[in-house]
Amino acid sequence: MTTVIDSQTERVWRALTEPAELLGWDDDMLAPAQSLPDYPVSGQHALWRYRLGSLQLIMHDRPVEIDPPRRLRSRLNVGSMRLDRTFNLCPVGNGQTRLSMRLVTPNSIPLLGDTIDRFKVRSMTTERVDGTLRAIREWCEANH
Repeated sequence: MTTVIDSQTERVWRALTEPAELLGWDDDMLAPAQSLPDYPVSGQHALWRYRLGSLQLIMHDRPVEIDPPRRLRSRLNVGSMRLDRTFNLCPVGNGQTRLSMRLVTPNSIPLLGDTIDRFKVRSMTTERVDGTLRAIREWCEANH
């Protein structure tokens, strides 16, 4: 999914990579669980206090591809969920940035006595990506 943000690419990049900014636009990120010097660094293992619904968990964040200010790909683990999240940024003129986000969830969840509707999982993932892009756009446009 993609959105256009009325902010320079470098501004959007800061929103994605500076811990204080992440905490500003992502309501589920509660605080770093450790010191994060030079975040993000490829191969780094960053720990965040994270809210998943009503639970507070530790999110493991492993940046694997960093190309400032164009691309940020991270492997995330929250509870039993694994996520591969990729942000791509592209300037589009007039001081705007096209931000796209791809979220891959290569999960296999054992269930007892029930199934998960794959279309419901797709719908929940789409809502999550849309909400994330909207939050970043609103944060960047309000906090130039």
